Amino acid sequence: MGINKVLKKDELININKYWNALNYLSVGQLYLLSNPLLKTPLVRSDIKKKIIGHWGTVPGQTFIYTHLNRIIKKYDLDMIYISGPGHGGNALVSASYLEGSYSKIYPNITRDEEGLQKLFKQFSFPGGVSSHVAPETPGSIHEGGELGYSLSHAFGAVLDNPNLIVSCVIGDGEAETGPLATSWQLNKFINPKTDGIVLPILHLNGYKISNPTVLSRITDEELDAFIWGNGWKPYYVSGSDPTKMHEKMAEVLEKVIKDIKSIKSNANNKGITKRPFYPMIVLRTPKGWTGIKEESGKEIEGTFRAHQVPLNMQKEEHIKMLEDWMKSYHPEEIFNEDGTIKTEILNLNPREEKLMGLSHYTNPGIINELNIPDFKNYALDIKEHGDLIASDMLELGGFIRDIFRDNTNNRNFRLFGPDETLSNRLSKVFENEKRTWNALSKSNDEYLSNTGRIMDSYLSEHVCEGMLEGYLLTGRHGLFVSYEAFVRVIDSMTSQHAKWIKVTKEIPWRKPIASLNYILSSNVWGQDHNGFTHQDPGFIDHIVNKKADIVRVYLPCDTNTLLSVTDHCLRSFNYVNVIVASKHPKYQWLSYIDAVEHCKKGLSIWPWASSEGEPDIVIATIGDTPTLEGLAAVSILKKYNLNIKIRFINIVDLMKLQSNNLHPHGLSDTEYDELFTLNTPIIFIYHGYPSLIRELTYYRHNKNLKVLGYMEEGTITTSFDMRVQNKIDRFHIVIDVLNSIDILNKDIIIKEMNEKLEYHNSYIKDKGIDTDEVINWKWE
Repeated sequence: MGINKVLKKDELININKYWNALNYLSVGQLYLLSNPLLKTPLVRSDIKKKIIGHWGTVPGQTFIYTHLNRIIKKYDLDMIYISGPGHGGNALVSASYLEGSYSKIYPNITRDEEGLQKLFKQFSFPGGVSSHVAPETPGSIHEGGELGYSLSHAFGAVLDNPNLIVSCVIGDGEAETGPLATSWQLNKFINPKTDGIVLPILHLNGYKISNPTVLSRITDEELDAFIWGNGWKPYYVSGSDPTKMHEKMAEVLEKVIKDIKSIKSNANNKGITKRPFYPMIVLRTPKGWTGIKEESGKEIEGTFRAHQVPLNMQKEEHIKMLEDWMKSYHPEEIFNEDGTIKTEILNLNPREEKLMGLSHYTNPGIINELNIPDFKNYALDIKEHGDLIASDMLELGGFIRDIFRDNTNNRNFRLFGPDETLSNRLSKVFENEKRTWNALSKSNDEYLSNTGRIMDSYLSEHVCEGMLEGYLLTGRHGLFVSYEAFVRVIDSMTSQHAKWIKVTKEIPWRKPIASLNYILSSNVWGQDHNGFTHQDPGFIDHIVNKKADIVRVYLPCDTNTLLSVTDHCLRSFNYVNVIVASKHPKYQWLSYIDAVEHCKKGLSIWPWASSEGEPDIVIATIGDTPTLEGLAAVSILKKYNLNIKIRFINIVDLMKLQSNNLHPHGLSDTEYDELFTLNTPIIFIYHGYPSLIRELTYYRHNKNLKVLGYMEEGTITTSFDMRVQNKIDRFHIVIDVLNSIDILNKDIIIKEMNEKLEYHNSYIKDKGIDTDEVINWKWE
């Protein structure tokens, strides 16, 4: 197919006008307060006093958007656009404005001179819109402020969306980040029959903020080998002459669509789902293409100096340079006298149902409600507190297994986690579902399938998080299950998603999405066999610092409470929910009925572990291991017949501790005081870092508290010794209780507790296991 057969002369002319229009709109947003049509010569009062934004990536992205619209219209495609480079928000705002999406969503930004002036003024302006491709941008599911996540978001979006094509533009600076670098491998997890197609477009404009980019400075042979080696079929579009580049891009997109249609046809009509080499595009253009060529004798276009704002407008002559720059796009060919857009340009837009800015994929709300079985059917039958030993995560696996079963037809639920589903004891899920896999398989592999919906066969937290986010943002549901210590790898990704939710909740046209749900297992108190490197409960601290109307943290103490909070989180919307759970066999405390009531309250007094009347001491436990040790300490104290009145409180919803003035789940001061009293000593035994509990309770009346928790002490040792090293074990708790109240003969008991600790220390070093007293302890 020759390039002259792709674009007819009139089409080529109008495509260039369309691209000029996008570039004009983008420069105008960057610089102008007024005079949007340049009807009079620019003066300083027409220009923003503080210019914030980026130009370097913009012309490449507007070029891509222009050509994607052509191909969408020609083939009536379902396509969305993900902008990875970051700060080129004006490019996508311009694109949605020109195609009509922006004015449909924001009716005050009309497509005339008045609306144009508002569009320009609001960009990177107080009370306006972000310089990123933000939640406010129509058609966006990806915040461009932090680099690296675009490709994993794209792959998450196409999972179980067989008709969708996601064009993912990847900046060459972004391509150097760890999350993006590993995301190239995600083509091994796509089934061309049941999933959509990701079309990566690697935009090589050569520079980051002030340095060249690696992929733009390697040889063509190296780059080609890199791309093919990652399983992609590259098409190259390189140059700077607009006419030739339009022809090249049109030709390449025709070939790409032909490849995509062939892949889909082979899968749907011939049953060929073996992984193909998917097409991708490498677009080489100058950075800041069509912009300022040079300033003060220094090259701008095609260098790092085009990255942000090419003209700083401090010099008077820059005003004329800006005007000449904008007029180079021939606004007289774009706009009518009243600022409306000329018909020949508007005619290039796809029909409204196919506009990328209005795609139902990017603002779907919940496509299908998640069918969730009654978790009562999976609850353990607890007749006496602590009479049964079970693995919480193993039992939860049966519940998740049947969520897969009950949503087989919807295909709207997936489980994500980096090679840890079995390790985290969710083995029952494999009774109904398999792992996502479309690379080579061997006969001795387990649970692999190209139709599987468990994404745990790739060892990358970044990828699992990014795919889950893309999956949620396009209207589906999911869970991320991870080792507690290593979920820290995606701290920043979680922050960005929390920010996205925070902003979208303030945007009326953005529909709610399913919550981002984490289950953190293999937690700090169950990592005695892996040692210090696997012991870090700090993700909770990271989450708690996010907006109170976004984050929720739950620490269930047993199976039935874990089932209850998981059910609750899966039914929620627009939250980041964190559940910390145990996978090892342990005592079970609450019946189904008691667990439901306890989780509904978020915390409660356990009367069966408490004394009647006003307490002398409050023992409050948060987490499965603190609960075990707290109850063991109570049983020791009762054996001494000290006549101490103990109030035992268990907390499953961590945010209950914070004031209701600061968090919607928080207790009022009156409620808190009724439970914890005004001055009775409190011993908090907490799963994580003690400082967090002090922070959450800072404004409470009762300041008479001591917090026990993880103190960054750990190694490969016994499970009980982990608790001893961090002083949350039963013997240290007894000592802390006795030191908190006035009681006769407490020195004798404290001496006995210290002797037990000494015996424990020598015993484990001799035998390598915990003492019989610890191993065989049971709640009486």
